[in-house]
Amino acid sequence: MPYAPSDFQQQFEAQLRDEDALLSGHFRLSSGLHSDTYVQCARFLRRPDLAAPALGVLADLIREAGLQPDLVVGPAMGGVVVSYELARQLQVPGIFTERDADTKMTLRRGFTLEPGQKVIIAEDVVTTGKSTLEVAVVLRAMGVEVLGVACLIDRTGGQHELDFPLFALLPVQAATYQPENCPLCAKGIPAVKPGSRPDAVSALA
Repeated sequence: MPYAPSDFQQQFEAQLRDEDALLSGHFRLSSGLHSDTYVQCARFLRRPDLAAPALGVLADLIREAGLQPDLVVGPAMGGVVVSYELARQLQVPGIFTERDADTKMTLRRGFTLEPGQKVIIAEDVVTTGKSTLEVAVVLRAMGVEVLGVACLIDRTGGQHELDFPLFALLPVQAATYQPENCPLCAKGIPAVKPGSRPDAVSALA
């Protein structure tokens, strides 16, 4: 998995922590699991002065791999800003998928793709790869070639079922626990629930 250079990773991690986009502590995820790490990339992406240079590095990783996409596609919501700025850096159009009334991932708003086009999927965080694969299914059904997925943070730990390359600025390892077996709970450390919507925001994007 291609990652950004180590010196950039150190700078990027510091920026994430400065913006409270990468937190360490005791967190209750919407999945019900507890974790020692929480990621909220929207806190970082609200800063165009930080996001644009970072996604420029991600664009360079894609170019260095010899990939030339026709479009960048990101799933709403986390991939919308990432897909827009990454597309700008790669000088191609950027669009996004979203869920319909039945929660099925789809293209809406008049967005179209042509068979044979080559696409990079853009995400803020990839953990299980589930949403990425949902986007890939939509694209491949249209005859589109998925070149890879590009993200700010890779939380897969190498454990994913993606059949295309994953490009990331920073790998992040995070421990997760069942509440009844959580060592942080055993230490009496209160669990907090960050995010914008109660019981609807997860660090496991």
